[in-house]
Amino acid sequence: MPTFAGGVHPPDKKELSESKQITPLKAPDRVVVLLRQHIGAPAKAAVSIGDEVKIGTVVGRPEGFVSAPVHSSVSGKVIAIGEFPTAMGRPAEAVVIENDGKEEWAELKEDPAFMDLPPEQIKEKIKAAGIVGMGGATFPTAVKLSPPKEKTVDVVIVNGAECEPYLTADHRLMVERPSDVINGLRLIMRSLGVKKGFVGIEDNKPDAIAGMRKAASAFQDVEVVSMQVKYPQGAEKMLIKAITGREVPPRALPMDVGVVVQNVGTTVAVYEAVRFGKPLIERVVTVTGEGIREPKNLMARIGSLVSGLIDECGGFSAQVAKVVAGGPMMGFALSSLDVPVTKGTSGILVLPEEGIFHADEFKPCIRCSRCVDVCPMGLTPGLLSVLAEKGRYEEAKEHNLFDCFECGSCAFVCPSKRPIVQLVRLAKSMVKP
Repeated sequence: MPTFAGGVHPPDKKELSESKQITPLKAPDRVVVLLRQHIGAPAKAAVSIGDEVKIGTVVGRPEGFVSAPVHSSVSGKVIAIGEFPTAMGRPAEAVVIENDGKEEWAELKEDPAFMDLPPEQIKEKIKAAGIVGMGGATFPTAVKLSPPKEKTVDVVIVNGAECEPYLTADHRLMVERPSDVINGLRLIMRSLGVKKGFVGIEDNKPDAIAGMRKAASAFQDVEVVSMQVKYPQGAEKMLIKAITGREVPPRALPMDVGVVVQNVGTTVAVYEAVRFGKPLIERVVTVTGEGIREPKNLMARIGSLVSGLIDECGGFSAQVAKVVAGGPMMGFALSSLDVPVTKGTSGILVLPEEGIFHADEFKPCIRCSRCVDVCPMGLTPGLLSVLAEKGRYEEAKEHNLFDCFECGSCAFVCPSKRPIVQLVRLAKSMVKP
């Protein structure tokens, strides 16, 4: 079965929410719409305090090529523009909109012949909708679909692995909206002039595999691939290796081997934008963990506060140790629940105090090499962590520091419970790529 070298098998905990249908979350009384929800230049506020807006009104205009517009997710009045807390801990500029409850949309234009649109028009619709990578990377999708002329792309892969434990947002989209995923994939293929598309799904999602294969059966240029369950199977380079056999060189991009990878949620957003003109104003967020009363997959408006999602799921069921934005392997612990959902918020994980290991005092590296065995990039994570701990950042760079994409497999298997990922991040912050 297709897979890659290295990786780990953490308990996936998918059973908490994998059977829960996507439920619309009621629009909150106010939303905090961050102007930076993507890699690249933040958007610039396109509204002023007191302005009336509708759902889909542009409230942030892109600044530069690698950027994306931001839209209002409710109708109402702009009541504040300023710095607000984020999941990453750093404040960022946001537009705060008070919901008037009217649910009025900006004008949308449906195109019944959406699949016949020329490639450039497809890309323009994707750009205007503010779509970014919704698996967490948040790279502007229109930029990703505009490779340099010297880069020939011949394969598109939809990443349905969702290998991060606990999270089931993409799983539910594939079960409930398989045709939309396939239509989004075919639009992406058309925008790039590509004749072959794949959907890669780990084989712990048999209902998603069955549904996607049925939806894809009418198209000879689309193949659904069942892959081995292993973390981080959903990382771009691992996914490309498993499905195509191509290896993306260190510091290179998927397009360097002729591949573009898109997340399931992103693919559905592409379909909605190109067919209906709908901007990215909501997304599926898995709220799960042993510390939440009722795990759910919520369709949440961008700018909704995490506290509102927690309340929708019945609140905490136990004394909570951590609330994590994302999954347990690559997510970030929140310092406050008053942070907004963004385009990249795939999940909110609530972990109870019971059973949590607190790494207040980690131990020295014992050179067991377990981290080397599991590293999907073939690095020496233990050495990188020691060099970072000693402040030898330039030396860490010489050992391919920036090839690490911080999947956390090394920390998962480390018997000394070393915070390897955090030390790698420290080293990266101290030197230039």
